[in-house]
Amino acid sequence: MIYLDLFLGFLRVGCFAFGGAYGAIPLIREVVHSNGWLTDEALTYMIAVSESTPGPIMVNLATYVGSRQAGFPGAVLATTAVVLPSFAVILLVMVILRALLQNRYVQAVLRGVKPCIIGIILATGVHMLVSSCVSLTEIPAVNGRSAVIAAALAGSILTVRIGFGKKFAPVPLIILSAVLGMVVYGI
Repeated sequence: MIYLDLFLGFLRVGCFAFGGAYGAIPLIREVVHSNGWLTDEALTYMIAVSESTPGPIMVNLATYVGSRQAGFPGAVLATTAVVLPSFAVILLVMVILRALLQNRYVQAVLRGVKPCIIGIILATGVHMLVSSCVSLTEIPAVNGRSAVIAAALAGSILTVRIGFGKKFAPVPLIILSAVLGMVVYGI
């Protein structure tokens, strides 16, 4: 019977938890208290632990409560129940989206929106680059440190692109940016 209670309780949380994890806490509290699974103090501690560990709070809480009440099978069951509604909605959206993407009118809209998105991203990047490298106060001035980092990153991207014929992956680019920032601005 505990398995059914865990499944139905956390399925209800997964179905009706709107507004993110913090919006789900009252619903989780109600399910946990009505079944007598945790005291309010224990739940408060678990919310704090769930916030500081990787993963969604609802999933962490469901896993903990399920494990505490019914061991490993309970943890799997509670976790499955809390994510099942979202998973079903995503599958439904994917089925609908796949059908929509085959429509020639939707494809035409997406082809028309693509250059706009590229322009917005490019404009944002240029704005960030200019605003970090050039101060446009009363007397315009170039921030030499930012300009050095921007030039080094651009040079690295071009070297990899032209020299090796590959794209510069985001993670190494982020690491290179961090190292350059530490070197140029000091630690």
